[in-house]
Amino acid sequence: MAQKPSIPKGTRDFNPEQVAKRNYIFNTIQTQFERFGFQPIETPSFENSDTLMGKYGDEGDRLIFKILNSGDFLRKVEDSLYTEKNATKLTPKISEKALRYDLTVPFARYVVQHQNDIEFPFKRYQMQPVWRADRPQKGRFREFYQCDADVVGSTSLWQEVEFVQLYDAVFSALQLEGVTIKINNRKILSGIAEVIGASDKLIDFTVALDKLDKIGEEKVKEEMLAKGISEEGINKLQPLFELKGNFATQIQQLQDILSVSEEGQKGIEELQFINMAIAELGLQTATLQLDVTLARGLNYYTGAIFEVSAPEGVKMGSIGGGGRYDDLTGIFGLKNMSGVGISFGLDRIYLVLEELDAFPNTVNKNIKALFINFGDNEALYAMKAVKALRSHNINTELYPDAAKMGKQMKHADKRQIPYTILVGEKEMESSKYTLKHMVSGEQEQLSLDKLIAKLA
Repeated sequence: MAQKPSIPKGTRDFNPEQVAKRNYIFNTIQTQFERFGFQPIETPSFENSDTLMGKYGDEGDRLIFKILNSGDFLRKVEDSLYTEKNATKLTPKISEKALRYDLTVPFARYVVQHQNDIEFPFKRYQMQPVWRADRPQKGRFREFYQCDADVVGSTSLWQEVEFVQLYDAVFSALQLEGVTIKINNRKILSGIAEVIGASDKLIDFTVALDKLDKIGEEKVKEEMLAKGISEEGINKLQPLFELKGNFATQIQQLQDILSVSEEGQKGIEELQFINMAIAELGLQTATLQLDVTLARGLNYYTGAIFEVSAPEGVKMGSIGGGGRYDDLTGIFGLKNMSGVGISFGLDRIYLVLEELDAFPNTVNKNIKALFINFGDNEALYAMKAVKALRSHNINTELYPDAAKMGKQMKHADKRQIPYTILVGEKEMESSKYTLKHMVSGEQEQLSLDKLIAKLA
């Protein structure tokens, strides 16, 4: 017996209903991207390895899918290296390309490569799949889509303000209420590290701080101690663990904590600007919240850091994120090209909408009517009507086989097609069509013009 086929872990097949729901999210995000002035680009699914490696930290490098060179790729490997079985040394010899890990680094490469053809500031959006050799779990896949929007060539904080509004616009259009847009600033994290005497351990400090809501204050302190941060420095963090109140109140408390840090004060000023602008402009459904433990993407974020949380009660990781990167293109030789960008996690947004039963009933674009097939003569007559209906943007089709009527009706019922249309000798003689509503069972005979008007 042949073995049943399967797909790799962390990947998925999508049925027609799922694809329709995903396209609803895609189209909603794309509409808002374009409304805010972003232009579409696409980049290859795989890049040269040296474009990707070293851009995401050690953990990111481990999660990049490498592509083996074509042909007899082992022939050029020295026997001593092959015998050593050291993957780190061997991989560059047998793999020169890799699947993209995200859309941001390929975008940076795109900007550098096409800089003479781009009008700056350049606002781009990109919606394509990415791949990560991660451990699959709920909301985390090895193949998934990212929907990114970035601006490069401007240091203006109005871009950050725009991105907060863009998040709000998308989730409002999806009718997803209760979303929280969390914001922090890399300069504030650097300032805190400076105040506690741990500037040389910024990454260790922030990785531990980022776990505060998951493992609690005491465990965070233990991890910081284990990473070599002094007990005296950790004690200075105590006011940070006790931050409470609204955005403005927390900012005031941060000013006291970071009073001796010039870098930290810059971060506070940037957050104040964004918050005051948003307070004046207002948000439709989302909430802007300061979160000083937020520390994602520190390998390239230099200013604002964003993360979007699902509505309360939905167990899901972040459904969006991003930040300011003042020199991302510098890794490819183009200095002083500031940028800021955000990403929407399509797959997680899908799961949230599904859990909340928040997809509109109209999302599944089914056909409106199915013509029942009684034979070739009737089918030809029906196909003329099918062509006319389609020309009026009415989705319809003819059942391909002259099967028993019960089988054809059952097919329409299983596909949840709202109408069937019957064409027999009587209908052909009178130039009419019998329209049947599949739920109520009601039938009526209509001319083609009236049929089009009814189904339009």
